[in-house]
Amino acid sequence: LSDNILKFGAGLKKLGLAERTHIAVIGENRVQWGLSYLTMMCFNYVIVPIDKNLHSNEILNIIHESDAEAVIFSETYEQLFVEKKSSLKKLKFLISMDRRKDENGILSMTELINNSNRIEVRDLPKINPDELAEIIFTSGSLGRAKGVMLTQKNLASNLMSMVSMLFIHPEDRFLSVLPIHHTYECTCGFLCPLYAGASAHYARSLKTVVDDLQKVKATLLLGVPLLFDKMYKRIYKAIKDDKVKSVVVPMLVKSTDFMKQVGMKDIKKKIFKELHQKFGGSIRVFIAGGAAPDPLVAKGLRDLGFNFIQGYGLTETSPILTLNPINNFKDDAAGLPLPGVTIKINNPDSDGIGEVWAKGPNVMPGYYKNEEATKNTFEDGWFKTGDLGYVDEDGFLHISGRKKNVI
Repeated sequence: LSDNILKFGAGLKKLGLAERTHIAVIGENRVQWGLSYLTMMCFNYVIVPIDKNLHSNEILNIIHESDAEAVIFSETYEQLFVEKKSSLKKLKFLISMDRRKDENGILSMTELINNSNRIEVRDLPKINPDELAEIIFTSGSLGRAKGVMLTQKNLASNLMSMVSMLFIHPEDRFLSVLPIHHTYECTCGFLCPLYAGASAHYARSLKTVVDDLQKVKATLLLGVPLLFDKMYKRIYKAIKDDKVKSVVVPMLVKSTDFMKQVGMKDIKKKIFKELHQKFGGSIRVFIAGGAAPDPLVAKGLRDLGFNFIQGYGLTETSPILTLNPINNFKDDAAGLPLPGVTIKINNPDSDGIGEVWAKGPNVMPGYYKNEEATKNTFEDGWFKTGDLGYVDEDGFLHISGRKKNVI
């Protein structure tokens, strides 16, 4: 990985792409996407990850708005960029993840790597951690997409704080399911395992998640609540449809609850071993984000020996603000603030509910070329999330709705 990054960066420099140049990346969850991302970070470029599910006009608009001078893409988008390159005045280079050689004005990522001499680590650019490193465009129901600016300090601080609350072992294996352009998957499912010396593996599709969990023997799975809802329903339907299991499993859940209380921590994994094997037999924790999971689903999975926790955050906060620790969780809460993050409830009502404001080294400096939106999002140094919530007596944040209708 290191060799390919050092060669790819050298190849981009050879093309004349100077430090701080904006480079867009679009494609499926794959090794070449991760390699591109890490190269941008090491060589002091600004990466613009684009949602692969956007319409053509939205993709082109982001390339234009972000001032990207190059785009790295998978073959799905080749025709679009070949046809529309002339309309994007700043775009100079098209770099394909899939082509094996340069042709028809399209550069091959493979050739750029193979034909470049590896730069020595000591010769890498000096990074200013407070400078812009990434622009992520978030879609909103009101007005045009906003480009969230993140720095390397934002991302690094979030990684370090997160790992201090949820320890990641070198032997952990993450299965990557969610779109990698999104900060939740990119920071937590891609950068986090690399930072901790663990490994990230890519699921073939959402339909193959269970098969891929078995194949990889994954220990961690990040998902949205809908993914875990489907798992939960599938498991409990199989139990309910089996005359013996429908009677025995509830009894085993109760008895193993008692055994756990008297110190037999791994008893559920042993008793429900057959079920755990269907998910690869190595799952250490399921982590839900992106929306609030159903507490019944969390409890149902935990009853069968699966650790299940949730976190909360936004693209603007790199993304995690709060997380439930494995051994100190509340299924109806968004979690405790990460170390370094301060949460404040602004103008709480009689129930203690108000807008959630946040401060911390993971909070973005602002929106790209959009001073008005930046000004409206900050007040006295606090980032206004737009979410309504309250903090309970134990310090857990609870989200109760949105202040305004934003998708």
